[in-house]
Amino acid sequence: MKVWIKHPLATFTANNQNAGNGVVIDESSGKLTELVPSGQSPKTPFDQSYDASGQILIPGLINAHHHLYQTLTRAFPPALNKKLFPWLQTLYPVWAKLKPEMLFNATQLGLTELLQSGCTTVADHHDICPGTLTEAIDIQVKAADSVGGRVMLTRGSMSLGEKDGGLPPQSTVQTETQILNDSERLIHRYHQPEEGAKIQIALAPCSPFSVSTELMKETAGLARKHSVRLHTHLAETLDEDSFCIRRFGLRPLDYLESVGWLADDVWLAHGIHFNEDEIKRMGQAGLAVCHCPTSNMLLASGVCRTKELDSAGVHVGLGVDGSASNDGSNMMQEVRQALLINRLRYAADEVTHLDALYWATKGSAKALGREDIGELAVGKQADLALFSLDELRFSGSHDPLAALVLCGGHKAAAVMCAGKWLIKNEALLHLDQHAIMAAHQLSAKKLVS
Repeated sequence: MKVWIKHPLATFTANNQNAGNGVVIDESSGKLTELVPSGQSPKTPFDQSYDASGQILIPGLINAHHHLYQTLTRAFPPALNKKLFPWLQTLYPVWAKLKPEMLFNATQLGLTELLQSGCTTVADHHDICPGTLTEAIDIQVKAADSVGGRVMLTRGSMSLGEKDGGLPPQSTVQTETQILNDSERLIHRYHQPEEGAKIQIALAPCSPFSVSTELMKETAGLARKHSVRLHTHLAETLDEDSFCIRRFGLRPLDYLESVGWLADDVWLAHGIHFNEDEIKRMGQAGLAVCHCPTSNMLLASGVCRTKELDSAGVHVGLGVDGSASNDGSNMMQEVRQALLINRLRYAADEVTHLDALYWATKGSAKALGREDIGELAVGKQADLALFSLDELRFSGSHDPLAALVLCGGHKAAAVMCAGKWLIKNEALLHLDQHAIMAAHQLSAKKLVS
């Protein structure tokens, strides 16, 4: 079955190709088979059409960094108005009480919320594995399957507890043997290396202040043995700089290089506090950085140097980050935040709404090492989102793409992943939103009780 998504009000392809009159997708292969230029009709036969007039067509958004379990601790009073380190120290004991059903509910709700914002691919950094949660990624696989989008589930880890000079409480850390054995198990069981993969696994020690140097090295070796990507938090705050210098005698990027992580199979969350030389080295090595503007604003961490990173050859993606340092899971809103926060660092004519949309699509795809998603092009996966401009907030706007970002677009009218509709008319087609919310609310109350 081939479907022509026709007559969109505006189209963003993330590659400057002309798809002004829509795209044709093949439901059986889940791929895009034709871009239809402005004023033209498809050259190949199609079986059905979707009338996108009045809607904006974009690639499915890609969230390159998240912590889905944190949806359970949004706007948590004891953690409000704190810097990163004391914020973490407040929340770690709460997260240490996570149980399997809580993680399932948190993952399902977060993925559903992201889907409603036009997000079809989510990289989740699950970095806390207390004794009650020994099969966290397995639980997340089941939750992701129920929602229907794509996920890159990163097997996070913490091995350096408070008694060893780290931040996490001892109840949340694991031995290096436990971490490495489970990481290998998950790769063998779930990782799909092929084009069109719905589930991929990456390895993700939490940060320099929560894992040992040996674990960083061993994790890199294991990831390269199985050709999976590596991920961690780095250079998020100046406190992290001080920690690394005090503990390792090195700045964060120098430490990363010392453990074999300065390479093109690595993407970093935040990446705020790099100097000129470090940015140059990152570009030469082929690293990627996931910009997390809302989280960085809430925790007052700083502003990512996106233009300098991009100019140096560093791939820049976009991420919502955890819902406890964002209090939402909305990728379309994150695009707007990315534009606005960058206007505080750069001149108004140096960063545009199109740059922010690129970071959230093809930029994030590159950060995740994927060539098959993140853009509208023939042969790419049919992941896309459509947004209507029929709300009061858009009335009087003249440039549809600019309006989507500047006027605060936040809810997709329709979403497709791998050629299958997951949302139409702003309604979830296969999920009961109210049931998901009820289960999630109950889990949140149990967690903090």
